[in-house]
Amino acid sequence: MKKHLSTLLVLMLGLALVLSACGNNSNKNEGASPSTSSPSASPSAEPSATPEPAKDPVEVTLAGWGSSPEEQALLQQVLDEFQAKNPDVKVKYEVIADQYMDVIKTRLIGGEAPDVFYLDAFEAPALIAKDVLEPLDSYVTDEFDTSDFEAPMLNAFKSPDGKMYGFPKDYSTLALFYNKKMFADAGIAAPPATWDELQADSEKLTKKNGDKVEVYGLGQAPELARQMFMIKAFGGQLSDSEGNATFATPEAEKGLALVVDQHNKAKTAGQPSDVGAGWGGEMLGQGKAAMVLEGNWAIPYLQSNFADLDFSTAEVPTVNGQKGTMAFTVAYVMNKNSEKKEAAWKLISYLTGKEGMKTWTSKGFALPTRKSVAAELGFDKDALRGALVAGGSYATPWQAGTTLPTIMNNFNNEFVAAYNNLSSLTDALKKAQDTANKEIKAGN
Repeated sequence: MKKHLSTLLVLMLGLALVLSACGNNSNKNEGASPSTSSPSASPSAEPSATPEPAKDPVEVTLAGWGSSPEEQALLQQVLDEFQAKNPDVKVKYEVIADQYMDVIKTRLIGGEAPDVFYLDAFEAPALIAKDVLEPLDSYVTDEFDTSDFEAPMLNAFKSPDGKMYGFPKDYSTLALFYNKKMFADAGIAAPPATWDELQADSEKLTKKNGDKVEVYGLGQAPELARQMFMIKAFGGQLSDSEGNATFATPEAEKGLALVVDQHNKAKTAGQPSDVGAGWGGEMLGQGKAAMVLEGNWAIPYLQSNFADLDFSTAEVPTVNGQKGTMAFTVAYVMNKNSEKKEAAWKLISYLTGKEGMKTWTSKGFALPTRKSVAAELGFDKDALRGALVAGGSYATPWQAGTTLPTIMNNFNNEFVAAYNNLSSLTDALKKAQDTANKEIKAGN
């Protein structure tokens, strides 16, 4: 009996020792856990929280107008590169194919405008005045380097008080495009550098069959968008600070007379309709003009449609000793009511930054507004684009305040009459100015 009790006591003591050992091992394992091994952790600290899931990227809407398939592919490449570098931003791109500005204005009024959108310099003053665009000055860093932009293009998107409302994505100036074979046949060794030389060369290059001109020395476009720099050549002014038309002056007329008189008196210059063409590039391509003033867009057009044409470019000849040309530019701007402004600025700063702009303009469909990018791509020394780039520093942007649409319509109507010898230039300019100012006054 005592033997059985002794055996039972031994077994119970052994079981107690096993349970005690298990408890000690459990405590040691807890002490090795990450939550208690840190010297700063308290014995009662909670286990570490589960990491938050990655946030969805911010979607930014971008709107622009339609372009060629090649340009669309380039833009998509830039957007893909941006999103790869900025995975926190997703870009939703929309092409507004028809009535672009009407659609944008309607959406701005209705509070449904995109976060970022294209804006032509021609339209910029009106939208800036309506206070629907976000000023961008506070977003700009030194690294963005605004001094790298061609000044005329940058200034086109500033308000009268100097605030910046957009950064230009690309541009084109006008340059002198000329037929090299026609020049050689006429014994002209180099393109004209002055307007006097242009008039003399036009005389040599014009070909007539009796009274009918078959080839004009110079193809012209009798419209304000192409002739504004001629108004300025002798000190003329299109409009004043109040937006009133001021182009009916002897100074403005002197520059414009060079255009009209070459058509009506010398008959060595003509407009596309005089020879059954649609525009200047077609005049040059069809051999109906030896010279035209056109923009960068003419280069791919001529290369694609007139592959045998041997042409080159030069800067627009000086007028009254002054360099001059027109510039056409478009910016990316931000909707003032955007709820995603930080992401919108990321997009704008990439698209108009050096990296994004290099990709966008790499094929030469448009010219980079950053001087460093033009130099890196070699456009400043390019045989065809060099003259266009050179004009960027002194060009007159196609822009003149909020009243430009009214001034343009009236100017074009009357200037064409003078160009076609249906009115004197003096009378045409006076009538256009008076009518424009009446309409401007009525609209105020």
